[in-house]
Amino acid sequence: MTGPIAHLDLDAFFASVELLRRPELKGKPVIVANRGPRAVVTTASYEARIFGVGSAMPAAKALRLCPQAIVIPPDSAAYRETSRAVMSVVRQHISRVEQLGIDEAFLDLEGLHSPKSAMRRLVADIFDKTSMRASVGIGPNRLVAKVASDAEKPNGFLVLTSEQARIRFADSPVSLVPGIGPRTSDRLGEMGVQTLAQLRATDEGALVDRFGARHGPALKLLAAFEGSAAITTDRIAVSESRETTFDEDVRSGDELEVALKRLAAELAEALQRNGRRGRTIRIKVRLNDWTTVTRSKTLDVHINDYEGIVKVAVSLLREYAPTRPVRLIGVGLTGFELAAADNGQLALPLENPAA
Repeated sequence: MTGPIAHLDLDAFFASVELLRRPELKGKPVIVANRGPRAVVTTASYEARIFGVGSAMPAAKALRLCPQAIVIPPDSAAYRETSRAVMSVVRQHISRVEQLGIDEAFLDLEGLHSPKSAMRRLVADIFDKTSMRASVGIGPNRLVAKVASDAEKPNGFLVLTSEQARIRFADSPVSLVPGIGPRTSDRLGEMGVQTLAQLRATDEGALVDRFGARHGPALKLLAAFEGSAAITTDRIAVSESRETTFDEDVRSGDELEVALKRLAAELAEALQRNGRRGRTIRIKVRLNDWTTVTRSKTLDVHINDYEGIVKVAVSLLREYAPTRPVRLIGVGLTGFELAAADNGQLALPLENPAA
């Protein structure tokens, strides 16, 4: 039988990194976001969150909610460096680690004599060596562990069985559970299902009729906090990309090409730094009516050089020739060589993930 699973989540990660570099801002509302009318919040300190500021919120709205907030531009290099340091500490304590992104991971605690004590030592060691604080959830599967780690942030530490999770979160909205997004929540609401307890009590046949033979029963399992306990230690990055959202919609093809060339240069630099080569170049164009179009071309050889990437990317853009103003543009590479992709490294979120 598989042992307990822990989910470790660094508290307000991006803001915490910035506060370490700017200790004079400790205790003040801080927002990490790019500048511009379409910028979104990457994260915020807990002092800003009490005003309702949240990740992926438009920065303009965040400043309306918390006008006294101090806005700091994101520094991806600093976040990567801190993440590597934290995950190095994690792997010194736990042998099987599945890193989900830059600031969280699932940990397999099977075989540990005292999983709770082991995780408390780990959290303390992370703070001692990196000054970063983390919240931890421990459960019989990934779902319980994830929800538990979110329940008592910051500095949370919660251990739950599936039954305890069902009791504790019975009256919580269905959206509490990862895997039930806004659209599914709305459709459940149309059925009169608002809470996890109500979802568990809903006839499975009705869910099948509404959501299909696979999704319907899966929703029942999620509401019961039944899920997988498997840990995948080798996470293969299947693509890497860069994109940007313009402050104002762009009509000029020349201006679009300038932006695309800049993004291609950033992408090539990252690929070369991590030793990755791919065969398929892809561009992404979001128009001012939110229509999103992708175009791609697969080469006979694997590349990571700027000249090769930008030549294809610009060609794809010219062939598409957007007829409406452009809100967002991006370029990416996929189809990595196995040796290059199988290094367990994950790309950072794109510049404006909610754009």
